[in-house]
Amino acid sequence: MRKLVLSALFIGLMTVVSCGNKSEKKEVVVSENTTSMNVGVRGNCAMCKHTIETAAKDVEGVVAANWSVEKKKIEVSYDNTKTNQVAIEKAIAASGYDTENVASNEASYSELPGCCQYDHSMEMNQ
Repeated sequence: MRKLVLSALFIGLMTVVSCGNKSEKKEVVVSENTTSMNVGVRGNCAMCKHTIETAAKDVEGVVAANWSVEKKKIEVSYDNTKTNQVAIEKAIAASGYDTENVASNEASYSELPGCCQYDHSMEMNQ
């Protein structure tokens, strides 16, 4: 019984830690081809922030991405010779998060952790 209680506490602690506040800084390399975009993205917590920013940064040509939990908005800088806003929004939607212009699919959304399953009518880009 004691092992069961300790296991439950450990799992609970890991959930709290994984949805905790994490931030990382990355130097932005600006060139004549660097373009910025701001677009609304639905989400709830720091874990959402990590997933949304990672989805954007995984697009070739993205040099920086910062999603605001409070404003429900992502700011992205990217090389416009390598990618565009549509490709970035599609990548974010594929990770399970609605953007202003591209909705996520139900399969991606349902795979999100419980703390990240947002209200689909949530205001964004505030």
